[in-house]
Parts: sequence; C-alpha cells; structure tokens
Amino acid sequence: MAKKILVVEDEPKIARIVKDYMENSGYQVSILSHGNDVLPQVQKSMPDLIILDIMLPGKDGMEICREIRKFSTVPIIMLTAKVEEIDRLIGLELGADDYICKPFSPREVVARVKAVLRRAIPEPVSEQLMAGPIVLNQLTHHVSINNEELQLTNSEFELLTVFLEQPERVFSRNDLIAMVQGYDFEGYDRTIDSHIKNLRKKIDQQLPGQKMIQTVYGVGYKFMPPKS
Repeated sequence: MAKKILVVEDEPKIARIVKDYMENSGYQVSILSHGNDVLPQVQKSMPDLIILDIMLPGKDGMEICREIRKFSTVPIIMLTAKVEEIDRLIGLELGADDYICKPFSPREVVARVKAVLRRAIPEPVSEQLMAGPIVLNQLTHHVSINNEELQLTNSEFELLTVFLEQPERVFSRNDLIAMVQGYDFEGYDRTIDSHIKNLRKKIDQQLPGQKMIQTVYGVGYKFMPPKS
C-alpha cells in the first residue's frame, strides 16, 4: 500500500511540484494550504509523513509541530524559507525529524522523505536492546526506562538504537548523519546536535544525573551504559 504523505504548503506552485514528484515516486499525496486545517485532518486520518511549511496562514508550522507532538510521533519534515539557523533548530527541538530550506530540489525532497520513512520502519537485526533500565524493542518501536514508556521521535529512536548497539563507541557527527538520517549531505551537523539534545533531555527526565550520552569534544558523541 502506498504511503500517505500530507503536504502543508500555502504556495500553490510549490505544493503542486512536491505533489507531482511524490506521486511519481509512488506515494499517495494530499495537500493543505491553511494552518488551521492541519490538526483536524491529522487526527481524522493520520498520514505516514507530513511535509510542513513553517510560514502558513493561521497556525504556523512551529505551532502545528508542537501540537502534533503532544499526541503523535508521525515523521515531520519542515520546509523553511528562513535563512537563520536558529529557526531551523527550534523546529527540530519541537520534534521535527528533518528540515529542508527553500529553494530546494524536488528530488532532494523525495530523497529526504524516503530516508525518514526508512527510519520510521526499522529493519532490526536484534529485537531487543538493553542498557541497565533502558529497554528498546526494534520490532515494536517501543522504548521504556524502568518500565515507563519513553516517547521518542523516529530520529531519536534511531539514535538511541545506534548507541545501544555499539555502547562506548565514539561516533562523529558525520557517522550519525549517515547512519540515522540516511543521507550524506554536508551542513547537517547541527541537526544531529538538536536530536541529541532532545534525546538527552528525555532520558535525563527518567534517569537524572546519569549523563549516558556524552560529548567527546572535537569528535562527536558516545553512549556510556549505566554501571551496575
């Protein structure tokens, strides 16, 4: 069955181009142009992925992303015409899985959608990974700490999977981009940093003071399991 993609974009020309390219790649695409229409539509019929413009009439993309994350981990790729890096990072900290800056190549959009959807449908080697009180099930896409469920976005889940599979290994940002984002574009170091920040915060809320995800300055990150 074709994956359902919701494109939220108020510029008709851009929306039509994205729709055409996505449909030519085998996806089922619907379009919304007003921010106030998004939440009712998502709650009525959950898409497999949302392409969400930041600047919209009514609710903007940031507010929409924040509200969706209250009840769903559906993959979200944000579109932005803003050049300030801080705006893109705010979107990622709100729970977006990726962002694309306008102007963009429609082929890049298709590549990003495919990469994000691959992360959303994992192909596990081992069903369950554990590190102390952390239990990650790759088949059910479920994470718990001390038997309490941890709500993670797809990017956060994939990062944690990589860390649990190879604890104590130091990963460079480029390593994590290739392994988690699924593509090898330059300039996305801060994307990984934002996902790491979000993942740390969620783990710290359950295991304060553990500092399992450590920064290796000048290199990248590593995961240190809790000592028994």
